[in-house]
Amino acid sequence: MTKIFVYEYLTGGGIDPELADPGSLADLSALIVEGRVMRDALVAALRELDGVHVSFATSRFETLAAGDAHCMAAPGESMTAFVARAAREHDYAWIVAPECDGLLLRFHDAVGAARWLGCAKEAIRVASSKSASAACLAAHGIATTPALEPGDPTARHAGRWVVKPDDGAGGLDTIVYERFADACAEYDARAAAARNPVLQAWVDGEPLSLSLICHGDATELVSINRQQIGLSGGDASGDIARIVQFDGVLVDQIDRRSDMGRTLDTLAQRVARAIPGLCGFVGIDVVWHPQRGPVVIEVNPRLTVAFAGLSAARGSALTRALLAAQGVRIERRGAARANSPMREVRP
Repeated sequence: MTKIFVYEYLTGGGIDPELADPGSLADLSALIVEGRVMRDALVAALRELDGVHVSFATSRFETLAAGDAHCMAAPGESMTAFVARAAREHDYAWIVAPECDGLLLRFHDAVGAARWLGCAKEAIRVASSKSASAACLAAHGIATTPALEPGDPTARHAGRWVVKPDDGAGGLDTIVYERFADACAEYDARAAAARNPVLQAWVDGEPLSLSLICHGDATELVSINRQQIGLSGGDASGDIARIVQFDGVLVDQIDRRSDMGRTLDTLAQRVARAIPGLCGFVGIDVVWHPQRGPVVIEVNPRLTVAFAGLSAARGSALTRALLAAQGVRIERRGAARANSPMREVRP
């Protein structure tokens, strides 16, 4: 029996809603919903596999059904200590956490490479920074949105500008400006407050995401999804900033065998080669510009919300493929000892 621990940061006790800034509660609530969707989909998918025992992290804010195999941090125990402890009690740990403030990297260190299901540490490090990943992709000739600074002489763009956290996720704290000067003022204010901002040209076009299964030199484009992204606020004069809102994703929206699909498949292969160490489920956010074609916005080195829809549509085959890509072979109940997992885990 292969034991897998699933930890999703927001539902696993990473943030206490009672201590959150009241002004951010709406955004936090939306992210918690997304986190729960991903966690529940992953747990359900793993439970379908014969030979797997799965447990998951929860917090005092959830009421679960009797018999659910869950665990939570002890009073006063840090999240990294809790995850490290739980991981040691399992063969593998599957962590879903944002890249902000180095969270995903810290959990990688807490779990250790032998038990970690996901991308390698260096791939997480590059993808965790929008500026670093943009520079990496651009160096490989991939169309992306370079990070700029106020006064940058290369800042020539006739359209809008966006300011967001360099390591943010889910469109959180992302604001679009009509005027470069306004975007620069916002960037400077955030930088002065040590909020680690990034300033980029806003890319017009169709927002898409690519869901990949990565393993070494092999990359499979599993699905091309449409992202539901809108801008709220603003007025005709452009004096008021517009806030980016992420309203979910629709999976399998573009045929991978179409001309557009083949172009995006080629792009996925190039991104995977540009960032060594991507492994398992990886998401790429892309905007299809009317003239430029696909422009990479960011790379997510972890499970994304698209997994839930894909798992529901494809069943256990997707989960098995993800585990196989990460070197895990499940020992079915009653199987011979010779069929033990490929990656031996030692305490």
